[in-house]
Amino acid sequence: MAQYDVIVIGSGPGGYVAAIRCAQLGLKTACVEGRETLGGTCLNVGCIPSKALLHATHQLHEAEHNFAKMGLKGKSPSVDWPQMQSYKQDTIDTNTKGIEFLFKKNKIDWLKGWGSIPEAGRVKVGDEVHEAKSIVIATGSDVATLPGVEIDEKVVVSSTGALALPKIPKKMVVIGAGVIGLEMGSVYARLGAEVQVVEFLDAITPGMDGEVQKTFQRILSKQGLGFTLGAAVQKVEATKTKAKVTYKLRKDDSEHTLDADVVLVATGRKPYTDGLGLDKLGVEMSDRGQIKTDDQWRTNVPGIYAIGDCIAGPMLAHKAEDEGMAAAEVIAGKHGHVNYGVIPGVIYTHPEVANVGQTEEQLKEAGRNYKVGKFSFMGNGRAKANFAADGFVKILADKDTDRILGAHIIGPMAGDLIHEICVAMEFGAAAQDLALTCHAHPTYSEAVREAALACGDGPIHM
Repeated sequence: MAQYDVIVIGSGPGGYVAAIRCAQLGLKTACVEGRETLGGTCLNVGCIPSKALLHATHQLHEAEHNFAKMGLKGKSPSVDWPQMQSYKQDTIDTNTKGIEFLFKKNKIDWLKGWGSIPEAGRVKVGDEVHEAKSIVIATGSDVATLPGVEIDEKVVVSSTGALALPKIPKKMVVIGAGVIGLEMGSVYARLGAEVQVVEFLDAITPGMDGEVQKTFQRILSKQGLGFTLGAAVQKVEATKTKAKVTYKLRKDDSEHTLDADVVLVATGRKPYTDGLGLDKLGVEMSDRGQIKTDDQWRTNVPGIYAIGDCIAGPMLAHKAEDEGMAAAEVIAGKHGHVNYGVIPGVIYTHPEVANVGQTEEQLKEAGRNYKVGKFSFMGNGRAKANFAADGFVKILADKDTDRILGAHIIGPMAGDLIHEICVAMEFGAAAQDLALTCHAHPTYSEAVREAALACGDGPIHM
């Protein structure tokens, strides 16, 4: 029976980061993974392959719409779908092999197979049982389905199937206007598909700042995406090559149908804990199927920890990574910490959308006395030169102390720009601190400084 200080179950962003940090802290570590490759959903069928397709199709969009304006003339590139899929797979392979290298470098054992926990302190993988002083559950999440909708990964697909369609559909219906639905919808719209997004709520990207939601929908509509909001999907009927989506409008209960070649079900994800044996162990679970943990990521069973998508909080790879490092620190007898108030969210469409902290709606509901500093990318020289002037930076700060409470960006490189504000918030900075910091010209980041200036006497370039 192999003995370890820590066994991590799952090698996604939370799991592999936890394993590496444990090893760095001198703990004998193993990681259980049933896939043929490391990296979990994110690297294999999630974040990484979707970004590859988003990048490729954005280049196509630029060639079709902006190259001629810059004097780059000639025929627009044709789409070689198999080659684009090959590029996507190369991107996956490079990343997953990178994790394998990091495991070898840090002397982490990869226990290949699906893991279960027969009792505290033991992990079973296949026919072998391994002992561990501490066990970290990092099993991630799975696709959440809808009643009356059966996913076959051919005509009715999840995000996994949408990444590897055999051909580009002429018509696609996307159920759900969240991050996954809008990213994959953007990919296929750029490739020439007619994309219709059906959303149960009355706005896209639920939970996001209201002003961003409206601007984002307007921009995506200009890019060719159609939206049906306030619609409850009743059923999806699929044949071998087609599908029919039936939905009811919530405002008047009227029933409608949409025909499609492919239907993407993008209604969110649910914690994946099947086969671990948590019931027999008596691990406490929430009503939503999440593993309950304390503020040190410990379950109610001594020696068993949990992180990432299978516990409460946003289902984000970087949130899982932070928890993985923090849990490793706790196991090693140190202090682990995650500031859940400063976890950014990003949508990798074009333009990108990013946010951190609180929305205006949340601040109003809490009765906070706040102010808004806003700057449009139309006033940013770099953005105008790059045909990327849609969108804005919006900073929310306490009216009395000037402390930054949240930020919302829709525009070029928003996913990178947001981190300047994350660091500022981590240090408890005021909007004036950003405003007084010199920003290089010409950069997109100047829009962040201008929004911070707008929290005071006003921006310079607007």
